Amino acid sequence: LSHIDPIANELFLGRFLNEELTALPDIDLDFPRDVREKLIPRIHDRYGRERSALVAAFPTFKVRGAIRELGKVLGLPPGEIERVARGAEPFGMGDVRHDVEVGLGSHREGRWPWLVKLAEEAYGLPRHLSQHTGGMIVSTRPLVDCCPVLPAAMEGRQLCQWDKDSCSDAGFLKIDLLGLGMLSAVERCVESIARTRGERVDLSRIPFDDAETYRAIQAADTMGVFQIESRAQMASLRRTQPETLDDLTIQVAIVRPGPIVGGAVNPYIAHRQKLREDPSFEVPYAHPSLEPVLRDTLGTIIFQDQVLEVAMAFAGFSPGEAEGLRRAMSRKRSAEAIEAHHERFVSGAAHTHGADAATAERIWEMVQGFSGFGFPKAHGAAFGLLAYQSTWLRVHYGPEFLCALLNEQPMGFYPSDALAHEAQRAKHSELLGADVNESAVECTVDADGRVRLGLGFVSGARADEVAALVAERERGGRYHSIADLASRAGAGRPSLEHIAWAGACDVLAGGRRPALWQLGVATPGDRLAGIGTQLSLPLDLPVAPALRALKPWEAMVADYATTGLTLGAHPMALLRPHLQDRRLVSSRDLETLPHETPVAIGGLVVARQRPGTAKGIVFMLMEDELGTINLIVPPDVYERHRLTVRSEPLVFAEGCLEKLPIAAGAINILVHRIRGLEAPAERMGEVVELAERARADRDERPETADFRGVAPAVQSFAQGRRR
Repeated sequence: LSHIDPIANELFLGRFLNEELTALPDIDLDFPRDVREKLIPRIHDRYGRERSALVAAFPTFKVRGAIRELGKVLGLPPGEIERVARGAEPFGMGDVRHDVEVGLGSHREGRWPWLVKLAEEAYGLPRHLSQHTGGMIVSTRPLVDCCPVLPAAMEGRQLCQWDKDSCSDAGFLKIDLLGLGMLSAVERCVESIARTRGERVDLSRIPFDDAETYRAIQAADTMGVFQIESRAQMASLRRTQPETLDDLTIQVAIVRPGPIVGGAVNPYIAHRQKLREDPSFEVPYAHPSLEPVLRDTLGTIIFQDQVLEVAMAFAGFSPGEAEGLRRAMSRKRSAEAIEAHHERFVSGAAHTHGADAATAERIWEMVQGFSGFGFPKAHGAAFGLLAYQSTWLRVHYGPEFLCALLNEQPMGFYPSDALAHEAQRAKHSELLGADVNESAVECTVDADGRVRLGLGFVSGARADEVAALVAERERGGRYHSIADLASRAGAGRPSLEHIAWAGACDVLAGGRRPALWQLGVATPGDRLAGIGTQLSLPLDLPVAPALRALKPWEAMVADYATTGLTLGAHPMALLRPHLQDRRLVSSRDLETLPHETPVAIGGLVVARQRPGTAKGIVFMLMEDELGTINLIVPPDVYERHRLTVRSEPLVFAEGCLEKLPIAAGAINILVHRIRGLEAPAERMGEVVELAERARADRDERPETADFRGVAPAVQSFAQGRRR
């Protein structure tokens, strides 16, 4: 359900309005994250707790989880278990014996062969009972009369012990309440615009033909926007050049397993490019009967609705039969159910149109591809609209949009670090670090349009103590010294030390190390169980001794350790002088080099993807201080360097530059060799583990300046997209 007009968008209504309909349709609703949390108990209250419940899910053992769990049971060394698990292939059932050899460097005897055998047997078995991401069922009679129910982990909720397919088979009304991060970000952005600029934006009334917005979309300048921000989408945008909301409806639906496996992506793009070059080009169709239903998508099946329409138009399916095919494709356990429709499809095509078996099979392959996953057109239209709205906000209100994205993390394809670096490179938003006298709890936009990091962005600082620090500053005025901060803030020692190590106290002490030194003398408040924080006395503090300033690499590591991003020098900018003797180029150099040039390049890994449709190829996105780089890692290179590809945050890759005409300007590097990059070979100062300082024994544990321990999280295809 959405605000999309089904008549204006020519949505197919046969799924819901046909005489053969015997089951209730699922109801999907997208809400901002905070609204969803309020709706679940409201449904319990509205329909009664005995007649509504959350839907269960049954996660199964994957290779990495099986290695970790069974390795513990077998008593194998934890470090070796983790090394094997990290190097294991998470995308489907791999060769566990090979994973052990890669992870440990050699074949092992003893209990390791048992781990191999048991992990392979455990693959695919249910691991535990979990909660569906948003599914709820509503019943006309008490659920305990129909299915097993148990209390959920969160108070006031209960869980049905059936998964969504079983609930559907039982005839329950199922509602999916989905928390959409971009809806929350858009709401935050609109509120921030009203607060900082005095403008009230109504996204339902913005111009939907804004030339500047479409220029950004066509140039793939879409980092951070909804649905069209991934590297695959960016590559597709350069080729499809969307010009309308209808084009965006198709765009958000095309980079999905259904259209990819069904062979729709390249034909659609090719037909669109030919039409742009020659408006008289006639789109080919696999059969003349398909032209009315596939005209909008240029002869290809992009939407789930088109599966129903193709089955009805080509194979003579009734609306009920077509809906049965769609339901079979929407299930994870659909292979057998889909095959049952195969013969009916081929025979129906022959009976209805006299189609030969080869044509029927070719069209069936297009249909069967959607057993992976495909969007209904209504879904694509709603998401396409939100993609346009978020791009419009990014183009016209960049600082407010970036601020909203940072406050809603984690979400989307990129971590906050990549979003910040992109804003710095594009110079559309200036970012300022956290500051105890300037920052609010969340990120904010100041009167000059600069984005200020919030104190709540500091990892390790308690949320209630950060809120108390900001509230006291608003009540009693700015903090004038570390002593003033320690005596008034209402925050304990660990939180203040993390805030100081993030650089938020530099204005009070002149640097991170002097701030930590003075905090140690000030003895800030300690939390007392069940009472609160005992504040320190507002005593004058001695001036800190002359302490060596942090080196750039140390400051960068401190930034990542505390806020997950750095606003200072990029890691590659610090490493580049140490790599001058190599054939190293930057992302900017790639724009001027010819196709098939041998290159070497280094960068910070932003995302790794190994889609099941890519035949073992791994796609890596990394960035240096000047831009982003697409790496294509072939299966043989991945097998040779699996641990590096899967776990190293900073990598150095050698390969061949690809600038194919069909890519419409996209630049890739086909990787031949890849390795991890190390920190500069120089003496690093000791970094004290702050949490240890709060303990009575005051043990000080030096921590290495190894970037691996603080690198930002990398979005992996195995984890899925964060909504």
